[in-house]
Amino acid sequence: MKEQERQQRLFEHDENVRERMVAWIRRRMDDYDITLEALAESLEADEKAASAVKYRDAFGNTWDGRGDKPAWLARAIYAGQSIEHFRC
Repeated sequence: MKEQERQQRLFEHDENVRERMVAWIRRRMDDYDITLEALAESLEADEKAASAVKYRDAFGNTWDGRGDKPAWLARAIYAGQSIEHFRC
């Protein structure tokens, strides 16, 4: 039973922290005249920029720079080509 009580207290604490954080964010948005629509647009733009193609070869292979290097790029680098040669 004590574990359940501890979990409940943690949940309530987390919920209080979340509510305070949301209130703080809303005040900052009001201070700077940021609308929810503008925030959503900005988040979408950030997501698109983060997933944009960063490397491309002459055959149309692409890589966004996340995760492991694709085989085509690893082979080119191993063959002596600079990774900057493929940067978009």
